[in-house]
Amino acid sequence: MARASLGRKKLKKSDAELDITSFMNLMIVLVPVLLMMMVFSRITVLDLSLPELGEASSQPVDVKDQRLELVVRAENIAVYYPQGYLVKDIPLAARSYDYKALQTILIQIKQTLLQQNIEKRAATLLLEENIPYQVIVALMDTTRSYQDVLIASVVDAELFPEISLGDAPSVDAPSVDAPSVLTPTGNN
Repeated sequence: MARASLGRKKLKKSDAELDITSFMNLMIVLVPVLLMMMVFSRITVLDLSLPELGEASSQPVDVKDQRLELVVRAENIAVYYPQGYLVKDIPLAARSYDYKALQTILIQIKQTLLQQNIEKRAATLLLEENIPYQVIVALMDTTRSYQDVLIASVVDAELFPEISLGDAPSVDAPSVDAPSVLTPTGNN
């Protein structure tokens, strides 16, 4: 027994140290970069209501139930209020839709309705089949609100935020493809 303990010395095991300095440096750089990226990516969700299916009736419609309709075709935007009564036909301007003129007409309609004490929040976009997605988004943004100056600050004033989508009524004349240009002729 004494023989086994004489020739061998016990080796002491040292604990391994964990060096997390490089990991901490990575986190210090990565966290602000990820936070900055979140600011640039923004998701907007719009609630849409689809028009109800049913037969058209010949009964007169109450003023509060009348709909504002925007018929969007490849060559123009037609504004109807109430349904079937043309307010304004806005042709293309330089191969793009004139969003500023549309917004001006919608502001006039909204002000007229407010003067008559009618609170109208709904509008229906009736679209041709070949209208590009970016044009639809720009039309929805134009229809929902506009920027106005109120006591030396710019605010978003409400126009018609409740937007419904539908198919435009067919026409007999063949139409050309809708412009894919998103640039409006005025500021939006």
